[in-house]
Formats: sequence, structure tokens, C-alpha cells
Amino acid sequence: MRTGEDQHVSKARSPMTIRVLGSQDGDTLGAPGTVRDRFMIAGEDSGGGFALVEHLMPPRGLAAPLHRHTREDEYSYVLEGRVGALLGEEEVFGEVGALIFKPRGQWHTFWNAGDVPARILEIISPGGFEQAFREMHALGAGLNPVAMAAIAARYGVEVDFERTASIIERYGLAF
Repeated sequence: MRTGEDQHVSKARSPMTIRVLGSQDGDTLGAPGTVRDRFMIAGEDSGGGFALVEHLMPPRGLAAPLHRHTREDEYSYVLEGRVGALLGEEEVFGEVGALIFKPRGQWHTFWNAGDVPARILEIISPGGFEQAFREMHALGAGLNPVAMAAIAARYGVEVDFERTASIIERYGLAF
């Protein structure tokens, strides 16, 4: 059996197509030293059931402001590093192999809680919200809370930048 790294893998997407995604395949957005996203399976690829995005987080990097989804659940599987998350009022930490579940309707955020890069696989169910990540990256460098909140709102997500600031300060994070 051949893997995606030693065979040609078509970049063209069509719904529900069997394919192998190699370790470097998929669109990766974000500048080095910032949180980057590798888009692996879009909601449209899975018939809307889910999306799969790899988040690559620099040391002490906050992946997202505190937010709450009305439509999606998120599952973060830690591949490398140590990931912190605020789930409601509870702070949790996941090491390699841990799964952090962030259900819809619950305020949450997550960050790299270590001094080395962290990497997670994020399953978003149902799919579609991953497109908000693409829109956020299109904003370019720098924090633009008004534009970010507008994008989030289009996807049924509320954002709380005031409470995000205290998380950044408490853990010495960059966003």
C-alpha cells in the first residue's frame, strides 16, 4: 500500500471522494510564528458531516479568542505539545494523545501551554465553520476584533475579547 507521500494525490476536491492526504497536503494558512491552519477535509468534502483542520500553534500561542458556537461541536486531538483550554469556567490541559471536547453552546478557547510548538487535529461537526478560519486568515496580520467578531457572527459564533485579554495575561500568551 502506498501513502500520500509516495504517490500523486490529486488536489482537486469533489464531495465524498476517496483520497489519501499526505503529511504536507492541504492548504496551510498563516505566517510562521503565528497560529497556522492546515485544511485537510472541508465540510463540503464530507457531505457536511464534519471538517478536519490541523492547528499548528507556536509556543504560548493563543489559537482563538474566547468564543461560543451555536451550531458546531469541536474535538481537539493533541498530536504534539501541551494544550490548555478554558471550557466554560474550567481550565484543562491536554498532553499528546488527549482529546479535548468543546460542545456547542459552551464558552471556550485553547492555547499552546508549552514552550515548544503544539499541534492538534480539530474535528468540527457539522462541517462548514472551517471556512471562518479561512476568512480570519484573509484579514492578514494584526488583531482586528471588529472584523473577527463580524466573521464569527456570520457563522453563529459569539466572541468575548474582554475575557480573552485576562487569559492572555494569566498565561503570558501571544495572539
